[in-house]
Amino acid sequence: MASKKLNLKPLADRLVVEPAEKEERTASGIILPETAKEKPQEGTVLAAGPGRTDDDGKRIPMDVKTGDVVLYAKYAGTEVKIDDKKLLILKESDVLAIVEK
Repeated sequence: MASKKLNLKPLADRLVVEPAEKEERTASGIILPETAKEKPQEGTVLAAGPGRTDDDGKRIPMDVKTGDVVLYAKYAGTEVKIDDKKLLILKESDVLAIVEK
């Protein structure tokens, strides 16, 4: 996805996140099918909206920016598929933490 430009522009306090791939194999070597894998809760922010507006119409900037690795709620967001890639569109409030390097 790094070589292609992302054709999604999130609005307000929304983020486009690429979930991290989970292991396809258990510690004992058993290969897990797609249906048995746990939903990922970590991903990389590919695009971020400008932030939400408050009651006075002022823009509140987002704490999360493009390139951040984030932890998010397990069943948060809306899953979309673009160019055979599964992406999530989340609200900033669904982000639990930013993983610092």
